[in-house]
Amino acid sequence: MDILDFLQRRRSNKKFGEIAPNAEQLENIIKAALRAPDHGKMKPYHFVVIEKSGMSKLHQCLVAAAAEFNMDEKNTAKADKLANQAPMIIGVVAKIDHESPKVPAWEQIVTAGCATYAMQLAANAQGFETVWISKKWVEGSLLRETFGCRAGDKVIGLLLVGSPKEDDGISLAREAEATAGFVSVIR
Repeated sequence: MDILDFLQRRRSNKKFGEIAPNAEQLENIIKAALRAPDHGKMKPYHFVVIEKSGMSKLHQCLVAAAAEFNMDEKNTAKADKLANQAPMIIGVVAKIDHESPKVPAWEQIVTAGCATYAMQLAANAQGFETVWISKKWVEGSLLRETFGCRAGDKVIGLLLVGSPKEDDGISLAREAEATAGFVSVIR
């Protein structure tokens, strides 16, 4: 597939098969993240790979967050589903240096976000479905502790990765979206 066509039609999918990236594929995913735009070359991120055997710990973290933030039963049920949805989840933490005179915190968060998107693209390029999940539970105390967060760090989200549910490859949008309404030109 042509790379521009792929980039213009990629989409997230929450339906996964049972196959997770192997060690080489995971290394490719992480290497792509390390090339994200990074003002000051700070590498303000850390990745926590959760394999199938670690999903019970993730489940504990999500359920604890649901209780911590007084989420309703529907969200607690989503926590149950989330911890069993994909064969691999990569937690992304923005390791923010709040004292940096050169690079403000918001830029460091954007870098971590770009790294997350680069991981999505690298996973998709290797034939895996992905979806980037956030919500209040990524702020949960137990999850933050489990991910090794310092006080000023920000959990960017959870990147779910796995083989396609169907055998016909990753999900793509039928066509690229129209750009009208999203672009201004100054001449």
